[in-house]
Order: sequence, then structure tokens, then C-alpha cells
Amino acid sequence: MPKIKTSRVKYPEGWELIEPTLRELEAKMREAENDPHDGKRKCEALWPIFRISHQKSRYIYDLYHRRKEISKELYEFCLDQGYADGNLIAKWKKPGYERLCCLRCMQTRDHNFATTCVCRVPKHLREEKVIECVHCGCRGCASGD
Repeated sequence: MPKIKTSRVKYPEGWELIEPTLRELEAKMREAENDPHDGKRKCEALWPIFRISHQKSRYIYDLYHRRKEISKELYEFCLDQGYADGNLIAKWKKPGYERLCCLRCMQTRDHNFATTCVCRVPKHLREEKVIECVHCGCRGCASGD
């Protein structure tokens, strides 16, 4: 008789410490996805989702790389299960990208003149002082700010 496959996930040690925060962020994400976007531009409706996704990734990044409060096994589990964006965290490790808001802001194919997003320009070099990124609503993620 064949074995019955179960979809039960085995959580690594230390999961109970970060689970409440991740569940809270998931609830915020569900709320942001279900919010009505009447009167908003098409791109503005996605901004809260990008912010919450960034917040989840930053939380896990800080716990592992800065505070060293979680194990490597738990960190990799979070990346594998989709609790954090591994590509964004990989960019945060590189110099000059420590405060990157999303990967789309650094892709040259999505912007005019094959450059990066306006939010990547340091504040002292901007002509306009208050700007918002079209993609994620970021107001500035340059490392020099």
C-alpha cells in the first residue's frame, strides 16, 4: 500500500519566536489586498502590498544578519516558504543597496533612459524635494540619505 503524503510542514526550532509577528504581517497583507482602491491610480493600489512585503523581508533580514537571533535553518526555512524575498535580501547585503525598497526600482528596463528609479537618487541631488516612486510609493531609498 502506498504511503499517504501529508502537507504538514515541520517548523524549525525558534519558529515560535517569530511566528506572531509574521502572522500579524500576513493579516495586514490580506487586509491590504482586500482594501477597495476606488479613486486611486492603478499603481497606487499596490503600494501597501509592496510596503508590507518589504517589512516582512526586513524583519527576517534584521533577525538573522544584524541581531543574530535566529538560526540559519530558520532563516532558510523562511526564505523557502516565501515569508521573505531572498533576492531583495541578497541586494541588501551589497554596498549601496542597504535601503533598497524593491527590486523593480533598480531595473533599468522599467524606466526612461535606461536608468534606475527616482527614489534611488540621493535627496541632496534631487530637483524636487518630495517625490514618490511610481512602482512602490517609496520616497527615497538611496544609501546616502
